Amino acid sequence: MHIFDDLDHQLISLLREDGRAPYSKIAAVLGISRATVQTRIDRLLESGAVLGFTLRVRQDYDDRAIRAIMMIEVSGRNTTKVIKYLRGLPELYALHTTNGGWDLVAEIRANSLSDFDRILREVRDVEGVSNSETSILLSTV
Repeated sequence: MHIFDDLDHQLISLLREDGRAPYSKIAAVLGISRATVQTRIDRLLESGAVLGFTLRVRQDYDDRAIRAIMMIEVSGRNTTKVIKYLRGLPELYALHTTNGGWDLVAEIRANSLSDFDRILREVRDVEGVSNSETSILLSTV
């Protein structure tokens, strides 16, 4: 397991802001050599500490206009089965385990209200899902 040091944290922070930033720019910001940036990124990827790079689309450009957070309560010992089923739903952008009153938190993206309604029904009908609460995300600030 890779333990991040201060330089790793700074590097990851810069890459979260701009995953396509040139290594020379990152090196200049951090006050290190370009070769050190390359070596650190390679090590983070090879160790599995960094899974990859992604991009973020401005909300008003995203064709999946409806975004929501759904909190899910799972009854009994059904969590593994519920997670396995939910991971197969393409509208679930991300699925998180949590503690407290809710067992899972799902990030949902749908193209239309009818798609959104369908995915809500589908999640609620999964055997082992005992309760849920959903909030539509209105804007990102």
